[in-house]
Amino acid sequence: MELNKIEDILEKYFQGETSIAEENQLKEYFSSPNVAQHLEQYKPMFGYFSHAKEQKSTYEIPLQSKKRNVAWLSIAASAVVLLGIGTYFFMSEQKEATAVASQTELGTYDNPEEALKATQKALALLSNNVNVGIESVQYINEFEQSKNKIFKQ
Repeated sequence: MELNKIEDILEKYFQGETSIAEENQLKEYFSSPNVAQHLEQYKPMFGYFSHAKEQKSTYEIPLQSKKRNVAWLSIAASAVVLLGIGTYFFMSEQKEATAVASQTELGTYDNPEEALKATQKALALLSNNVNVGIESVQYINEFEQSKNKIFKQ
């Protein structure tokens, strides 16, 4: 084979533009004993390709089935759903029990004197808040009077 043709094919090979036939020509050339001195560096590469092509693997790869254990997956999903439903009902019953307990305890006193004191305390708090509201209204009235003096309508 001509040396120039081999160099051109080798250049195309490194650019990734060769065909299978051209690559076979390169393998033939580099497997022959008469390789040009400046192309000797590529001989092991093409020799490796032919050597690797002849190798066969004797190692057996065990195939794992892609079948998942659906039974365990469905059991686990069912357990999670049941646990969620049980938690929901347990928490809602606790809330109902505390709500019923708090409703039955509101406003009931066994001793009438305690009831009177509690009522007076509640009315005093209500009265204080109403008085604060009335004071706020008085400030608004003063503001209105001042505004009317400044901006005579």
